[in-house]
Amino acid sequence: MIKVPLTVVGAEQLKAELQHLKSVERPSVIAAIAEARSHGDLSENAEYDAAKERQGFVEGRIAEIEGKLSNAQVIDPSTLDADGRVVFGATVQLLDMETDDEVRYQIVGDDEADIKLGKVSVNSPIARALIGKEAGDVAEVQAPGGLREYEVLDVQYL
Repeated sequence: MIKVPLTVVGAEQLKAELQHLKSVERPSVIAAIAEARSHGDLSENAEYDAAKERQGFVEGRIAEIEGKLSNAQVIDPSTLDADGRVVFGATVQLLDMETDDEVRYQIVGDDEADIKLGKVSVNSPIARALIGKEAGDVAEVQAPGGLREYEVLDVQYL
């Protein structure tokens, strides 16, 4: 199986979602199915169909999260020693060479990525361009709007 890289925070978030699905959503769906069944004829029962569809979604998501957690390679960025290189889990301070804007990103797993929080997926074009770079290096990123250049100002393992 392919290992799924996750930060410690990302693994905790998935565990919390799994717990919520198993302890809140699953019982809620079971109750909704029981309620819909009590209305009689299932062939024309929209509530029953909706509840069964929701059950399929919940069970699918539970299986997906359990699979990811069982194949997870949890990485604690604070314990990394990458000699100043950009690696998974690193937080990178960048200078957009076109606009002179400074941006800060943490390279995380796919499930944790949220650009609004400054977290980019390790599989994103910017993260792929940054991996292996050090402070002072320039990374060329093929973005939808064309080629962008970022200078690596600082690399931290928080």
